[in-house]
Amino acid sequence: MSLPLRVAVAGAGVFGLASALRLARAGAVVTLHDPGLARPNASAVAAGMLAPVSEALTDPTAAPHLDLLLAAQDYWPGFAEAYGLRLDQSGAILLGDAARLEALGVAAKGLGLVLPDTAPKPSTLGLGEQSAGLLVSGDWRVDAGELTRLVQAAQDLGVLLETEPPRAGGHDLLVIATGASRDFQDQAPELASLTPIKGHILRYPTLTYQGPVLRGPGAYAAPGRAGLLVGATMEVGEGREDVDLQVAAGLAARADAVFPGLAGQVWSAAAGVRAATPDGMPMVGRSARPGVILACGARRNGWLLAPLVGEVVAACALGHEPGPWAARLDPRRFEA
Repeated sequence: MSLPLRVAVAGAGVFGLASALRLARAGAVVTLHDPGLARPNASAVAAGMLAPVSEALTDPTAAPHLDLLLAAQDYWPGFAEAYGLRLDQSGAILLGDAARLEALGVAAKGLGLVLPDTAPKPSTLGLGEQSAGLLVSGDWRVDAGELTRLVQAAQDLGVLLETEPPRAGGHDLLVIATGASRDFQDQAPELASLTPIKGHILRYPTLTYQGPVLRGPGAYAAPGRAGLLVGATMEVGEGREDVDLQVAAGLAARADAVFPGLAGQVWSAAAGVRAATPDGMPMVGRSARPGVILACGARRNGWLLAPLVGEVVAACALGHEPGPWAARLDPRRFEA
């Protein structure tokens, strides 16, 4: 299909933005549609982890996909430079008792990795002298507030923002990047494979922390622009975006157990709803329906995967070779 190609991207999360940016840079005429442009979406309610190793070690669903997650991370330096994003490369420390650390070390060796022991410095989190952990130096972060910078970058490239849904006949291709929403299921039957997953995250506005992400059993702590971030819940099947204070309080209690210095501190909560596929990897590529490309089902690695997703979407849209990871992400892989 010759340019200028008209593309409607539905969804202004990090997948939708990465896709819109890549298509606009290729010369396509892109319109980004999202009814919630004025409020935080699931990508904004996140810690911005770019952490393939920690994810593979702490999440059994991610472990089989470590190679793909590492490949996705390789896109990040160029992506960050292109759009002026700051990469936090201070790494992560996996915390726990002796049994947990031993199990994590064994899992790392099973993945061909060796993680050095380390001892986190005492901090406002109240870790204390007995705290120990495994250092993951290759894990990175980007502040989820950078989503606004990506929106501005898209506008600078000529991407039009719309709160109304795409109009029939107003585009040559439709990219669906709507997370857990099934509003477009009549255009893409593959969306029926998605399951919503709600996540709560806490912010402690009076606490500051600069250093590696601290990932304990049941809670992690990460730096944030407006206070310490603590996360996160994964509530499978829950599709409501409102904050559940009981769930948030449960997360705060788990965080207190890992980081005693948080006890009694003031926090606020936010919640977002993501989507997951049966194998934990997103659906990225052409739908069985002509003229439709999918980029959804991020589960918990949306920020990490976004630049790679943008590349695959653009390749499918422009008729290019989609690369070595496209088959693993093919939306049609769940067909009976």
